Amino acid sequence: MSTNTEMNVETNGTETTGHPQEYLTFVLADESYGIDILKVQEIRGYDAVTKIANTPEFIKGVVNLRGLIVPIVDLRIKFGLGNVVYDDFTVVIILNLNGRVVGIVVDGVSDVMNLNGNQVRTVPDIVSSIDTKYITGLATVEDKMFILVDIEQLMTSQEMALMDSAVVH
Repeated sequence: MSTNTEMNVETNGTETTGHPQEYLTFVLADESYGIDILKVQEIRGYDAVTKIANTPEFIKGVVNLRGLIVPIVDLRIKFGLGNVVYDDFTVVIILNLNGRVVGIVVDGVSDVMNLNGNQVRTVPDIVSSIDTKYITGLATVEDKMFILVDIEQLMTSQEMALMDSAVVH
């Protein structure tokens, strides 16, 4: 897969309680995660970013996306998942979070899946890889477990302010 690969993500339907919800699934280290597909704007190959001084390590820098300066966050660094390697499978998921556009770096995108409420379980208190306030639940599909992340909660207002200041410079 080329690092210049780009895929637009289209969604249809609306999110309604009791109805299936669509999640984009992706991989970080050896774990599978899912985020609400309605937050995803597009998926791009990882390209070089412009580094911004005095930002946290997990903010890799910014990219110019068709005239819009977009901060890029590496979730592997944010989650403390060890050795970070950028390869042909590394992608950036461009998100639109309440009008703010931000990119997240992940090891790879897996699929889009529909989950019914009965497929999602609550998170046990012992999950240690990330703070459980960012996790909306755990889903098991065909013997594979997915950690469902509330991406808006994860990008706290303090961190978003840091990203905004990175874009201003």
